[in-house]
Amino acid sequence: MVGHHEDEDQPLMTESERREANVGLDDVVNSDRHQDGSHRQHGNNTTTTTDAGHPDAPLDSSDGTLHVEDESDPPTPRFVQDENAWKRWKWVPYPVRRMIRAAGKWSKGPTNPQPYRIKPFFPMIQEYPLFLVDKFLPTVKRRFWVLFFYFSIWLITFVLVKRQGTIATEVAGWGQPQTIGCGASYWGSGNSCGVDGNDCRPFGGSGFAFRCSANCASYQALNPRAVGDQEVLYQPLIVGGPSNDVAPENATYRGDSYICGAAIHAGVISNANGGCGVVKLVGRSQNYLSTQRNGLTSIHFDSYFPLSFSFLPDVHCESQDTRWSLLAISVVFTAVLSVFTSSPAMFFFPTFIGVFWTVGMATDPPTNRSVTALFSNIMGKFLPAMFVAWVMYDKMGVRRTLRGLTAQIEKTVLWLGACWVGALDNYTLSFIPIQRLNAHDLNQQPGAKAALSIIIIVLVVIVVTQVWFFRQEARFIKYIKLYAIFLLGIIISLVLPGLNLRIHHYILALLLLPGTSLQMRPSLLYQGLLIGLFINGIARWGFDSVLQTSAALQGDAQKGTPLPTIHAPIIDLSNTTAVQSNITFTWDKSEYMQFDGISILVNDVERLRSYFNDVDAKEEFVWSRNKTLGLPEYFRFGLMDGSDSGDYTKAGIWTGDGEWVEMKPGASKLKARSLREDAVRA
Repeated sequence: MVGHHEDEDQPLMTESERREANVGLDDVVNSDRHQDGSHRQHGNNTTTTTDAGHPDAPLDSSDGTLHVEDESDPPTPRFVQDENAWKRWKWVPYPVRRMIRAAGKWSKGPTNPQPYRIKPFFPMIQEYPLFLVDKFLPTVKRRFWVLFFYFSIWLITFVLVKRQGTIATEVAGWGQPQTIGCGASYWGSGNSCGVDGNDCRPFGGSGFAFRCSANCASYQALNPRAVGDQEVLYQPLIVGGPSNDVAPENATYRGDSYICGAAIHAGVISNANGGCGVVKLVGRSQNYLSTQRNGLTSIHFDSYFPLSFSFLPDVHCESQDTRWSLLAISVVFTAVLSVFTSSPAMFFFPTFIGVFWTVGMATDPPTNRSVTALFSNIMGKFLPAMFVAWVMYDKMGVRRTLRGLTAQIEKTVLWLGACWVGALDNYTLSFIPIQRLNAHDLNQQPGAKAALSIIIIVLVVIVVTQVWFFRQEARFIKYIKLYAIFLLGIIISLVLPGLNLRIHHYILALLLLPGTSLQMRPSLLYQGLLIGLFINGIARWGFDSVLQTSAALQGDAQKGTPLPTIHAPIIDLSNTTAVQSNITFTWDKSEYMQFDGISILVNDVERLRSYFNDVDAKEEFVWSRNKTLGLPEYFRFGLMDGSDSGDYTKAGIWTGDGEWVEMKPGASKLKARSLREDAVRA
């Protein structure tokens, strides 16, 4: 009690005195703790009864802190602990949040990730070419000059062989053969030849020496093409030809047939090597036969056509398509380069350049009239393609995949081999029944949906495996963000008004290429294939837009325009050969102001083009024929929008007996896929 009162009687201290007193007290406490710790270090772990009972004795604790244990409160549940972290996402159910959290933790990958590296099979064998290079070419200067001469030999050999392929012997009386495209024909598409075909004359007595490249049998009509009451689709447009018991030179083909395809069908040239010959116009013909020859089946047409052609026999013309020789040269040079080169850049860029020019100049060249025009075409695509090649190498994973790789044979077989497979997709992947990746073609082409389903399944399996490998390298999050951006761009492209997204195979290659930036054997295969697809797409078709209008995608397909209303015809049959039979058609004026005329085709030739408001406008169409004709005739009707025709009706048939077969509902198509500039004007 005394001490207590004494404390109360003490005078008040100033603030500075109080701080000094506290500091002194802290020093005393720290000194006591230090002494207590020293006693414990000397092993004095016991205290006397007197010390324990002393009021100033320290507490029995190692750190001098009083610990209060209360086991009456249960531990806080985990979901309660997570509440603070998910306050903004309380509307998300807890199981979903837990799954998201687990997925995020999984996507980070292992704590000690290691990049994949290919350990070569039989390393002594695969690395031996690199040993030879180090032994005989130890300096950079020597390697430079060896590569310089190597590339020079490659270029000179390629140019000389290509030049040899441009040489064709002159045909006596016809001159030098003219190079034509696989889709070239005498008769223009649709009604482009004008009324009565006047814009495609002459119909007979003319001809020229031609030359076709190899593989023209694969050129097909990719949109419906009307032939009589038939519609030709996904096959070469070849109408007529020789029967099995008729010599090829005596057979005729309808004028709208592909000249090169017909020459292969007739046996004048081969599909594998191309060739040259002489085609001659023979005027009107009828009863075109359907025969199967040289791997092609021609189309039957049981009426007449004003323009036909045949091939002259015994024409001495020598020419060769050197695409296979050029391909062999480039394959050998790229393979040797791959085996003896470990530098990613030294392997990738020369290979890219060599494959690009081989595809553009040899294996899948765009339509051209001369070698100089072809060279100009490919050069215009080459420069921007090289910039994209650098982006693919430096930014999209090619360098990462090839860096430090010493499995020379595996690299050559997997990466380079797959690259050539992709670059030659007009041969290697032509069996896949998908011409264009859009809804119209997928619905129209037989087997396209099934093929796309199989491709999607394969891609899903590949993507799942690649995701696992990226996760093992702790790079999954980085790349999933990249593909999220890709997906966002695709979604935005899909909703843009007036534009349609078209995924060309060069775009598909660019989208998938970042997912191959792993040094693994499957990635070597995938990456090489995608690089090859990119090269083929650019060298053949160029940098076509990924966003296209409906008109651009439509091409020569049906336009969806309204069809004219045609009344039942009036038929007047003659009983004598002196007087002709006739059939008369009438129609209603279109209710759409856009369409101001009508076009009528007979046997796929325009016979009438009349405009409703012209002074000499026709209100009916009378077609006459001799009773002795004995052949059916096919009539189609379409509306005109100025000088452009809309869709035509399906064919109505005036039979050989004089009966009228009403046309089926819906539109037909007369335009072929071949471009207007492919048509030959004799």
